[in-house]
Amino acid sequence: MRRIRMMFTGGSALVFTVVFALAFGQVAELRGQSFDLMEATIPGVHAALKSGRLTCRALVQGYLDRIAAYDQQGPKLNAIQNINPRALQEADSLDAARRAGHAMGPMHCVPVLLKDQVETKKMPTTYGSALFKDFVPQRDATVVTRLEAAGAIILAKTTMGEFASRYVGSAMGIIRNAYDPMRNPSGSSGGSGSGVAANFGLVGIGEDTGGSVRGPAAVTSLVGLRPTLQLISRFGMLPANPTQDTMGPMTRSVMDAALLLDQMVGYDANDPITAYAVDRTPKSYAALLKADALKGARIGVLRPRTDTSAAARNDTSATARENAADRARVRAVMDRAIAQLRALGATVVDSLVIPELNQRGGPGNDFETEQATDAYFRDHPNAPVKTFKEIMLSGVVNPWRARGMMEYVGKTTSDPDYLVLMQRREAVRVGVLKAMADQRLDAIAYATFDQEPTLIAEDVLTNPRPRDGYGRGDNRGLSPTTGFPALTVPAGFTSNDLPVGLELLGRPFSEALLLGLGYSFEQGTKYRRPPKTTPPLPAGR
Repeated sequence: MRRIRMMFTGGSALVFTVVFALAFGQVAELRGQSFDLMEATIPGVHAALKSGRLTCRALVQGYLDRIAAYDQQGPKLNAIQNINPRALQEADSLDAARRAGHAMGPMHCVPVLLKDQVETKKMPTTYGSALFKDFVPQRDATVVTRLEAAGAIILAKTTMGEFASRYVGSAMGIIRNAYDPMRNPSGSSGGSGSGVAANFGLVGIGEDTGGSVRGPAAVTSLVGLRPTLQLISRFGMLPANPTQDTMGPMTRSVMDAALLLDQMVGYDANDPITAYAVDRTPKSYAALLKADALKGARIGVLRPRTDTSAAARNDTSATARENAADRARVRAVMDRAIAQLRALGATVVDSLVIPELNQRGGPGNDFETEQATDAYFRDHPNAPVKTFKEIMLSGVVNPWRARGMMEYVGKTTSDPDYLVLMQRREAVRVGVLKAMADQRLDAIAYATFDQEPTLIAEDVLTNPRPRDGYGRGDNRGLSPTTGFPALTVPAGFTSNDLPVGLELLGRPFSEALLLGLGYSFEQGTKYRRPPKTTPPLPAGR
């Protein structure tokens, strides 16, 4: 054994010490069992369980060991809010069922990291806020019920930006990016992103209102799917904007995303919007994945808009130069990814133009949140606060987040500007569908972010207006604006060794197609790699 001192440079300044075994080919993590936990997949775990090389208890314990070593120690990723106190007992029950000859369910012993916006009656649901640190709902969300019925274990609830925005909250502080803990992990599903990337669980689930699945997935070299709005039940999930809110898988492989999605979809009378999806889902998304799916596909590429204003042309500041260099690093990765789409058999329509995307200004969706929040908490008699106004008057919410939430107070869906917002959304939907029809496209591709994740500002926990560059180069808005599905997959790393995500957007209910294209790209490139900050634990840990 030896100690390795790891330092982050290039604007970062974090030093920490980790211990790991030097033995070449070491099979780490699982005490006394020959299974490598790092980058494990659902098929790999199931094969090991069937062969007797692995028990469910050992798998769960391996993830608990990594959480203990790296979440509040080592790089201190702060990805985990609460651990399921019954996780090992549930693992033992699954092991006993296997020994008794019972068939394995499709999610048998799949330890899931679940965003803490989704209700669980066996542990608290905090929504990222200290206001709810002891709040235990009296029900499980539909996705929790479905996953557990399939054999999954909700291993832990993950940290999240308070009330579903950004990467800080009064419940936990700052979530950190697993690839550089001095940088933001995107949000608001940052805990699920860093946790799955660091191998704290087998798979994860995030929530996506404006990009909160795809953003953290892109900056942590994960697969992240925002499904068609009507595909997955939101029952048991705190809403932000109900006409945009959905959940999706966050995984280290496309296959695992498809397997997880198989168990999440389906009609739920508690969320009637899912009736739209009846007869519009395949028997299995995973069964449809093919490595050659890009052959013959037509993909349009959206390039970032260039600011041609006089102010931009004349800006020679150090910040402007840094931003330009940052964009160039990401662009180099995307250029390679687009070339690889071609090499894998796709026809690429580059620099796609959709005029409706160039509309500037207009209202944002500030109109739904207060009403939706109040309606949600009316169903929770044991909630510590019951209304959006009570939340805002508590004085507990992180100041940066509270300033943003103040924009929602007093607004309703009856406001005239809400109609303007809905009209603009419909114009964008038609514009996207028209462009896809005119160019005979299967999907539209773009970078999830045109810039690297920024360094975390020192005052994000105390300043309502921190000098934080969160969200620079953000392209996530097209999917929630239209309600169409979008998949982000690892596209490689910048010269700063930071992950970049390639996003693919499709028509409604085209998840099978998008997952197929993503799988083909993944298998042809193999860009995913784990962060250096959380290496294998020493044998015997």
